[in-house]
Amino acid sequence: MTLFNFNSDSDIRSWRILDDVVMGGRSDGHFKINSDGHGEYTGDVSLENNGGFSSLRYYFETVDATEYSKFNIRIKGDGKTYQFRVKDNDSDRHSYIYEFDTTADWQTIEIPFDKMYASFRGYRLDIPNFKGQQMEEIAFLIGNKKEESFKLLIDTIILE
Repeated sequence: MTLFNFNSDSDIRSWRILDDVVMGGRSDGHFKINSDGHGEYTGDVSLENNGGFSSLRYYFETVDATEYSKFNIRIKGDGKTYQFRVKDNDSDRHSYIYEFDTTADWQTIEIPFDKMYASFRGYRLDIPNFKGQQMEEIAFLIGNKKEESFKLLIDTIILE
């Protein structure tokens, strides 16, 4: 099942940037469809005012994920580490997280549901990993505890 397939006609109104500015930080993320039709998530992470992260979130109607066991995301990065996140319900405070490293080449990252651990505000929670019953939000986050510019191209996000 395709959650999102980027192209030059993609409607990205349900994609939102949420940076550390919600807590007083100064990070600055941006998102657009680039000239090649890929989602382009760029910006600068700042540690100023106890900041340190930028995230790109996609909100959608509840998806029944019981028939699936993993995400496959096709991305092209910048050599930095990112997090892919999912929420059962968009009202949940915690997310389930999987960290991955990027390269300057297109790559497909396989993310098994059962490898996604629960976390809230950077702290791992003592609850079971993502069961994959349903989902209402996915996100990409960069927060490597250093000031850095970033660029992540996104092609597809698929449930398998």
